[in-house]
Amino acid sequence: MNGVVPLDGLTSAQVAAASPNVVPRRSSRSLAAIVRANVCTLFNLVIGVLWALILIFGEWQDSVFGLIMVANVLIGVVQELRAKRTLDRLAVVGESPVTVRRDGAERRVPPHEVVLGDLIVLGPGDTLPVDGEVLAADGLEVDESLLTGESDPVRKEPGDPLLSGSFAVAGTGVFRATAVGTAAYAARLAEEASRFHLARSELRDGVARFIRYITWLVIPIGALLTYSQLSNAADFATAITGAVAGIVTMIPEGLVLTTSIAFAVGVVRLARHRCLVQELPAIEGLARVDVLCLDKTGTLTAGGMTLDHVLPLREDRPVGDALAALAAADGHPNATARAIADRFPAARWRPRATVPFSSARKWSGADFGPHGVWLLGAPDVLLDPSSPECARAAELAATGARVLALCHTSHLPQPARTDENRPSMSGADLRTDDGATPARLTTVARADESGPITTGGCFGEAVALVVLKQRVRPDARETLDYFARQGVSVKIISGDDPRSVSAIAAGLRVPGADRAVDARTLPEDEEALGEALDAATVFGRVTPRQKRLFVTALRGRGHTVAMTGDGVNDVLALKEADLGIAMGAGSPATKAVAQVVLLDNRFAVLPHVVHEGRRVLANIERVSGLFLTKTFYAIVLSLMTGVAGMMFPFTPRHSTLVNAVTIGLPALFLALAPTLERARPGFVPRVLRFAVPAGVMCAVAVLLAFAAADGTLTERRTAAVLALFLTTWWVLVLVARPLNRWRVTLVAAMFGLFALALATPYVRELFELDPGALGDDLLAAGIALVAAAFIGIAVRLAGTLRA
Repeated sequence: MNGVVPLDGLTSAQVAAASPNVVPRRSSRSLAAIVRANVCTLFNLVIGVLWALILIFGEWQDSVFGLIMVANVLIGVVQELRAKRTLDRLAVVGESPVTVRRDGAERRVPPHEVVLGDLIVLGPGDTLPVDGEVLAADGLEVDESLLTGESDPVRKEPGDPLLSGSFAVAGTGVFRATAVGTAAYAARLAEEASRFHLARSELRDGVARFIRYITWLVIPIGALLTYSQLSNAADFATAITGAVAGIVTMIPEGLVLTTSIAFAVGVVRLARHRCLVQELPAIEGLARVDVLCLDKTGTLTAGGMTLDHVLPLREDRPVGDALAALAAADGHPNATARAIADRFPAARWRPRATVPFSSARKWSGADFGPHGVWLLGAPDVLLDPSSPECARAAELAATGARVLALCHTSHLPQPARTDENRPSMSGADLRTDDGATPARLTTVARADESGPITTGGCFGEAVALVVLKQRVRPDARETLDYFARQGVSVKIISGDDPRSVSAIAAGLRVPGADRAVDARTLPEDEEALGEALDAATVFGRVTPRQKRLFVTALRGRGHTVAMTGDGVNDVLALKEADLGIAMGAGSPATKAVAQVVLLDNRFAVLPHVVHEGRRVLANIERVSGLFLTKTFYAIVLSLMTGVAGMMFPFTPRHSTLVNAVTIGLPALFLALAPTLERARPGFVPRVLRFAVPAGVMCAVAVLLAFAAADGTLTERRTAAVLALFLTTWWVLVLVARPLNRWRVTLVAAMFGLFALALATPYVRELFELDPGALGDDLLAAGIALVAAAFIGIAVRLAGTLRA
């Protein structure tokens, strides 16, 4: 072949025999894993066994508590399936077709139909679905920012490797697929990050810890209670019902349900802002975060460039016409050419010959005949390094802007051509703006880096300096100001030059923006790295590996870290963070591992996430006091009745009624109420300081009322239920503080509902209540009032009440 690589591609027979580009889609956990995770829990096991016992030996009215388990499972499964379906749809939409060359012809195929050895044709904007090696290139430049975080395009020549997850931004090319499917770079990285893990949740962990401890208590206490009920009950069914009443009441099953509902409502509210929460506890995460790591590219910046201003160096030259003509002459414009074309869209000159831009040459040019030859490129290449124009360009570049020099000259410099043995594009692949082949237009396809015009010098007359800036998201400043007011430390990290990152951060008024750190100078030791991260705010030249180390080091210093990103290079850092936040336009791997996805790529949505997280945290802590009060009075009651060998003072249906009007229904309203309280650590200790004394006093009041009553078992249990309601209703009043109009209405309504239940014959019969012994009921009310006073004193001394 005389050193020339054929570009006809595979034959149909070769395609049929080759390995396809099949990558398992991991948008989240599988359906089986979702169902298993929500069904197979310790909580469900305990409640399920007790539910079965009541259904077998008791009456159906005493089995209502089992429905809470079913509701909790359904909420968790439905919410995660909803997130999974949304991500699956996003993944399908993001699969752009690929142009391959087979049997000497080009065709468009889905990414999964690409096979090993395929020739893939690239143009500006094409994503690389597989790894490969460049066979031919015409000014081909690839954006690898999703892999490396470096926003500058990388020039690719024949023989250079290409990695999946990057995309072409300029020029054209052909490459051969050398790794497909799970062997490709992006797929391997996604595989490493695909081990699903739940967002860390102090609420979820605290509730799980409560249930775990209570489960271990249930075994001995349940055995003691069961023995005492069997010894005192007239029949086995009554004994089982009494034992289950004590055990079920010990388990804060409603707390799990209320927490799930509060999270689910938060997810729905955030969905209105186009924010997808993949896990229910994830909205808690950002409310606790004290360090937010922002990847500059794709988070603070919106992608692309914007022309900031043009600084004329000569007043007698048609700068606007020249810039418009140069931008229009580029058949495959990059971000810079598009920014210039946006400002100068009307091109009136036609080129006779062009030299396309390349990152190796750092300039482009065109011969416009009677209008002369114009060059546009890096000032340090086109200008005399000792000239004042070059010095001025350096000053502008120091602000983080991208500066280009516009020069006018008499001839178009001809870069050295590549070796003839390198693979070349066919004539059909090189076109002028009007579709003609290069016969009427001299186009230099490639330039060797060793050519004569890659060093500083003066090529004609310097006419103007063109200043471009990265496009900053319009909502970035307001959002960063919000986090500053909330006491959240922001770390801006990027693969770009520290000066460029510093300039963007300074424009956004980020504290410490003027002290950007080059990440290449940072230590490897985790402790020393953590100290350096705490001392600075802006970091440039950060590698993907360092991003992960940043998160690890910050977490090692006790910080709760959130990480935002959009590229494959951010995947491992997102997974390592306490909360990963991905942009909707980011890579599929990024969206798969993140707990929160901003579907519209709007950074300004994050404050809404914070608000929802804080609402859930503060309100769930509030209602946890209600549920755990129930748990502790049940533990005390079970112990005391078991030791004393007496009947349990109420049945499961009694606890269902009291819990509904003093805990379940009001907890739903309290959990969904708006609040501006900030998140505080120490959720478990604060709740225990409230719930333990309140629960003990409730149990004492119930036992005294039950023991003091003199009547039938139903009448004695009615007195105990009355004492239980009054003491737990007072706990509700304390938890609902500070009282306002709607909270006063809530607690009054709950009191009214219980009174209505006592006054309605059908309801009395359903819940087996008999308030006929007036003396016993009044005594129970008096005992409850004394207990309520002690509860108020105890919890106030513990310092857990809100003013």
